[in-house]
Amino acid sequence: MEKPKVRIYTDYKSPYAYVANKRLFELEESCGVELEWLPYTLRIPEFMGTVEGRTPHFWRKVRYSYMDARRFANAQGLTMKGPRRIYDAFYSSAGMLFAQRHGLFRPYHDMVFRRFWNHELEIDELSEIAGVISAIGGSADAFEAYVNGPARAEHDRIIDEAEALGVFGVPSMVFNGELFWGGDRIDLLIERIRNPQSIALALGSRHRT
Repeated sequence: MEKPKVRIYTDYKSPYAYVANKRLFELEESCGVELEWLPYTLRIPEFMGTVEGRTPHFWRKVRYSYMDARRFANAQGLTMKGPRRIYDAFYSSAGMLFAQRHGLFRPYHDMVFRRFWNHELEIDELSEIAGVISAIGGSADAFEAYVNGPARAEHDRIIDEAEALGVFGVPSMVFNGELFWGGDRIDLLIERIRNPQSIALALGSRHRT
């Protein structure tokens, strides 16, 4: 019997995606679902503006967000060091797609998250992501050929599909076409997986069958 599928969009530079990771993987056993992990590479300047133009209110929110995420990280025994700059995570997203194709997703995924948040990996450096691929048994040369070949088109198609589903941030989970954003929505997702009919009550007149 085919397992229900949950699509998960993530970005290695997101603190909230990092701390939601463990609970999301647990869904496979606790809810008997198949997880489809996909990159949603956040374009930070697009929705946060320039660093120079950010207000004191904005920076208070940023400081709180990292403090909040660190609480979740500490509770899981994870190290979380604040990012040193704004990152373009395309190479790490391409690495995810490449690793999936070669049966290396979980070791890649765990290593990139852990090393980035420990300040041991620059996710916007092609050579460093190629080094991760090599460290887990993949071909760095094949990965670089992928990046210089079809990776960008494949990546952009996935982003376009995500945004057509309503995705705007990470972690985002999609189950039966319904979007759940954030680790604090995992319990709602679990409820929906276990009782799909509850969507009618939850969404009322907005629910369309």
